[in-house]
Amino acid sequence: MFGIPGKQAVTLTPRAVRQITRLMDRDSVKGLRIGVKKGGCAGMEYTMEYVAEVEPHDEVVEQDGARVIIAPMAQMFLFGTEIDYETSLLESGFRFNNPNVSEACGCGESIKFHDDAEMKQRAG
Repeated sequence: MFGIPGKQAVTLTPRAVRQITRLMDRDSVKGLRIGVKKGGCAGMEYTMEYVAEVEPHDEVVEQDGARVIIAPMAQMFLFGTEIDYETSLLESGFRFNNPNVSEACGCGESIKFHDDAEMKQRAG
């Protein structure tokens, strides 16, 4: 696993904590799994799904009752990310403030990460 001992992989804003705990309670799930996959105009996209069971290699982040599970392949890409939840007149959703992102498309749905060497240097 990728990480720094004593430091959480991601942090949650109070708005994100409220939304995640609301979803956990409403749907009786153990948390939300976040990950990344290939796709979108910049090359990668974030994924989110409900979690019924935590897998052995998942990174679990708990903050004020909210639980985020990070898929093993996404841990390096998400380390240091702040997750927020925003609501506007037109839309609402989770926002990722990720220091590992080098580019994002105009729609905000697709991202490109720094190369591996630069990401390791930033983390350590």
